[in-house]
Order: sequence, then C-alpha cells, then structure tokens
Amino acid sequence: MMINNFVSKLELLIANFTVFLMKAGEEVLVGGQAVFEGVMMRSPGSYSIAVRKPDRSIVVKRDYLKRSSERNRIWRYPVIRGVMTLGQAFVLGLRALKFSTDQVLIGRATQSGAAGRSQTEGKTEISPWMMALNVGFAVFFFIVFFKLLPLLIASQLKEYFALLDNRFLFSVVDGSVRLFIFLAYIFSISQIKDIRRIFEYHGAEHKVVFTYESREKLSVQNARKYPTLHPRCGTSFLMVVMLTSTFVYALIPFDSFSLKLLSRVVLIPLIAGLSYEIIRFAAAHEDSVLNLITLPGLWLQKVTTREPSDDQLEIAIRALDETIILENAEGQLAVI
Repeated sequence: MMINNFVSKLELLIANFTVFLMKAGEEVLVGGQAVFEGVMMRSPGSYSIAVRKPDRSIVVKRDYLKRSSERNRIWRYPVIRGVMTLGQAFVLGLRALKFSTDQVLIGRATQSGAAGRSQTEGKTEISPWMMALNVGFAVFFFIVFFKLLPLLIASQLKEYFALLDNRFLFSVVDGSVRLFIFLAYIFSISQIKDIRRIFEYHGAEHKVVFTYESREKLSVQNARKYPTLHPRCGTSFLMVVMLTSTFVYALIPFDSFSLKLLSRVVLIPLIAGLSYEIIRFAAAHEDSVLNLITLPGLWLQKVTTREPSDDQLEIAIRALDETIILENAEGQLAVI
C-alpha cells in the first residue's frame, strides 16, 4: 500500500511538471489547459475549470480574471507584457492543477476505501506543502535538466573539440543537448497512464477551441472533426523558447561555468518575453518566415495530444461554455 501511494504521488508530481512545461499561457481570446480528468478554459476576462468526478458527474470552478495590462501601463510594453502574461498563466495553472488534483485524490481515496465513512472532502485535498513541493520539484527539475545538464555536457565536449571555443557553436551544442533531453522526457512520460489521460484532454481542449474559432456550435459532433494540433499551443511556445535561448546564450560573454549557469537562470524571463513576442508576431503575420519555427511544436503535439473520447470533449465544452457565460455577464463576449 505504501509503495502504491508513493508511486501515485510521484505520478502526480511528474504530471504537474509536464503541464507546467507544456502550458505557455499565451494571451489569446480563448485558450485552455488540460488538467487531471478535466480542462481549464480561459478568455481575456474569465476562466473555468471542469473536472469529471469518479461518479461521472462534472464539477466546475469559475471566476473572473483581470489583465495585467489593465493594472499598469508598463505591462503593455513588448517583452514585459509577455513575462507578465506568462506569470499570470502560471498562477492560474496552479489553481487549475490544484482543483483538479483535489478531485483526483478524492476519487482515488473513495475507490480504495481507505478513507472510511467519516472522511471529508477537505482532508483529501492536496495540502499547501504538497503544492509547494510540486512547484519546487518543477523549478529544480527544470534548472537541473534543462540548464545545468546541457551546459555540463557541452562544457565536457569543449575539452575534446576546439571548435566549441566559438560561442555560437558552443550554444548550438548546448541547445541541441537541451532539445534532446526535452524530447526524451516527453516521449518517456507519455507512457504513464495519468499523462496519457492528460494528453487526451489536451487534444479535447484543442478541438473545442477550433470549434469556437470556426464560429460553430459547441457540440461533441462539431468538435470531433477538428484536429488535435493547434498552432497556439504551449508546446509550440516551448520549442520557440529553446531556439531563442540558443541565440541569446551565444551572446553571453562569460567563460566561467558558474557564471554561464547563473546567466541562464537569470535570463529566463527575458527569453520567455522574447519568445512570446515571436509567437505573437508569427500569429499576426501568417506568411512570415517566423512561422517556420513554430512547425516543430506542431510536430511535437503529435505526442502531447491524443484523440479524446466523447466524454472528454464534453468536459472541454463545459469548461468553455462556463467561461463564455462569465464573459456574457460582463458584457464582454469573447468573439473571434
């Protein structure tokens, strides 16, 4: 039993980190995020989370959002707006993951019969320390595997290949190692049951967003015909981040390993902001050559999205419906 509980919690940690990676939080009219047994949909002014409970009922959480650009004019400037948008998306993603994870824990405890008749919902919710552990795990994992390890491998190769004294070539090798680790991670965790379920909900989210953008009625039948690959997905954003970081790191003049590593951590907000602007520009200029760098993200979505069931499409539709209801209540219908 203790081993099963440990494995279950480890899967939750890995799944949460994967969602953190995949969800870029780009500011769009309508977008979403797959969570445990559910979907979170957001518009400029509101969001809604719909989760399927073990008894097949749907539980919903919804609320209003305030754009960071409405709080201070500085958040409207290029690069800065990207950092703030991604920060807001990260916080919102945490709320969505906590809500859905709570439902998963409640369902698993009920099914196992380990909780007893006196169990209350509050006792099965994920605790603040567990949520902090998730965030800490995500940050630690990200720095070690996507900053430290690629830099270490590239530095070791530099000892054998004099060509890597060139900063640009060194950065290309560093970026290639980082990309390889990322792809290996995605392909590996796609074999985990909980992750496969999230990827199915990810596909449902994309299909429903496509349906909405096509101005069609939100129904399972209409959503079913659309693809699971969406050009604004956070997976595409991540690929842009990796390409952008390669060029930015090539400009860093430090030779010390520790200073190189420190700069890679410190420059995370800048790289995220620049990548956001590239994605934004590419979306507004479909004929731009910059659209080419989003193609690898679309290819990778063949792994990070899977064909959803009708029940999963129903969840995504419910989440978007609830979001639109809030927008209508404020007189701000999220039209395309």
